[in-house]
Amino acid sequence: MEKTAESSRLKTITLKVNHKEYTVDVEPRMLLSDVLRDVLRLTGTHVGCEHGVCGACTIMMDERPVRSCLVFGVQADQAEIVTVEGLESENGELHPLQKGFWEKHGLQCGFCTPGMLMTACHLLEHNPDPSREEIREAISGNLCRCTGYQGIVDAVEYAAKEMRERAE
Repeated sequence: MEKTAESSRLKTITLKVNHKEYTVDVEPRMLLSDVLRDVLRLTGTHVGCEHGVCGACTIMMDERPVRSCLVFGVQADQAEIVTVEGLESENGELHPLQKGFWEKHGLQCGFCTPGMLMTACHLLEHNPDPSREEIREAISGNLCRCTGYQGIVDAVEYAAKEMRERAE
């Protein structure tokens, strides 16, 4: 069988996304955000500026927050990734952060929300009792045009308290 020019350009990568393994063929220049959205159909990760400035595309890659618009899919080969879809528990229960955003009005248009959730998740994994200033610092790299951030800070604070109470 003869390889076509297009098939020889594709690279096979394996990703573990939200605890499920995927093996896909991607073009070497395809962004991880596009692999997640267009190939795996996980559209919760939003793409805003495509320059790594806004934070809407933030995911967890190997337990670190990463701007998926700044990573090529081939660079994520063998990585473990969590997207906003992976925050929900297996039984469909919302993550405390998701619940906090709902209860404390941490979203309006919702465009920044996936990146905010992933960034805040990382914060709470490393600091289960952050001050309001620490929350503001943690989310400072994620832009929101609608909320004024107050509701987001309230939501993260709410989730931190809920997570601490669950751990007791």
